[in-house]
Amino acid sequence: MTNVLSTFFDSFLGNAPSWYKRTIFGFLIINPALYFLLNILGLETGFILGWIFLLQFIFTLIFSIQCYPLQPGGLIAFQALLMGLTDTYQVFHEIEGNLEVLLLLMFMVSAIFFMKDLLLVIFTKIIEFFENKIILSLLFLFSSAFLSAFLDALTVTAVLISVSIGFYNIFADNLKNKTITQQEFDQGKAFLRDIVMHGAVGTALGGVCTIVGEPQNLLIATKADWSFIEFFLRMAPVTIPVLFFGILTCIIIEKLKLSEYGAQLPTTLRDKLIDAALEKEKNRTNIENTHLVIEAFLGILLIFALAFHLAQVGVIGLFLLVFLTAFKGITSEHDLGEAFKEPLPFTALLVIFFVIVAVIHDQNLFSPVTSYVLSTSPDIQTPLFFIANGVLSAISDNVFVATVYMNEIMAALNDGLINREQFDNLAVAINTGTNLPSVATPNGQAAFLFLLTSSLAPLIGLSYLKMVYKALPYTIALTIVGLICVILFI
Repeated sequence: MTNVLSTFFDSFLGNAPSWYKRTIFGFLIINPALYFLLNILGLETGFILGWIFLLQFIFTLIFSIQCYPLQPGGLIAFQALLMGLTDTYQVFHEIEGNLEVLLLLMFMVSAIFFMKDLLLVIFTKIIEFFENKIILSLLFLFSSAFLSAFLDALTVTAVLISVSIGFYNIFADNLKNKTITQQEFDQGKAFLRDIVMHGAVGTALGGVCTIVGEPQNLLIATKADWSFIEFFLRMAPVTIPVLFFGILTCIIIEKLKLSEYGAQLPTTLRDKLIDAALEKEKNRTNIENTHLVIEAFLGILLIFALAFHLAQVGVIGLFLLVFLTAFKGITSEHDLGEAFKEPLPFTALLVIFFVIVAVIHDQNLFSPVTSYVLSTSPDIQTPLFFIANGVLSAISDNVFVATVYMNEIMAALNDGLINREQFDNLAVAINTGTNLPSVATPNGQAAFLFLLTSSLAPLIGLSYLKMVYKALPYTIALTIVGLICVILFI
């Protein structure tokens, strides 16, 4: 019997550390006991357990390097369903509301996989021309911000991940061949951590500015009946100063080496990247050159299609995938399957996350905060909305938080509790609140969570806590500047 239990324990969650397995086992045993105890005591079982399940799910995200959160998080989410904290209909409703994001992950991110050759060429050229780390950091930050404003933060993050994995593979090959030292390899990984985090924060800085930047932006604009231009102009008093201070923060943290920034790319590694690119360029066949032209042409069409929102991002991604593989001659099912290895586990994890979001909704976990904010005087409502949306987004999901608060102010407007001007001001606070302070944690932004759970994160040592620590200077700057602008200009 002991051998059977030992084998079962070894099998459970695979290679995860023993302490982690015991913790998850503990959660799964304690939760039903708490359910019955709270019922016996006559306490608010759903509300209390809802917060416990939310914190347990965040725990699985924090230790995502020890074990991918899909399995432990999925077991916890399944328990929530069994205990009636939510139901499958509400979960399906959350999936319906976020279908665009799921399609984006499945198809757009997969399509980017077939553009990695072009992306690697472009970013290697950038590293070749710009040796200064601060300038490189600013380029990654600003280009990510610009692209996210007109494309989509998840798509831009997928590009960052693809490029960084390409660089990492070159570093790893050189370490294997002993042409670089372990210290240079570690420094190269630290450099990649810096660059990819600057880029990830850039997606938030740009994503907050326009309707297409983040999923909740479109929701807010639709309910407020704002056009693309009106949305941009209403957000500009907050977003433009925040962008400026975001750039300033990037310079300061690189210069002062705060939050473990400031890692330089060793000259040896930089030369290896350039040499590898030159070698590949020299040996590139005519058909490979043709493929680069195809990728560049379709990349331009992609930017055009996304900037003008010709269709849902996922649908555009699907046809980009079709065109890339058709014209590059990739027709084998096995070769196509490689592109889906990165996004599909995260897509499944996101659906598990929607179970937790459904629990938050059904058990009204955020209602005390929402009720308090709406009960305050109009003079302080706007900054309070910014703070409340920021805090709640950082611990849950910014799309969900924006949905809850927009529904609340729509109801308040319809009931005559607020006027149209106050509604518009609160909508600005909701958008900026859900987009800016939420960079504090990976679960606050879908792009950050995608980066955390990508195959890149364990390669370069980018854990949940590491992301929180490296995002901290940005979190402080973006939150303070955003709040001041909301108070002064909105």
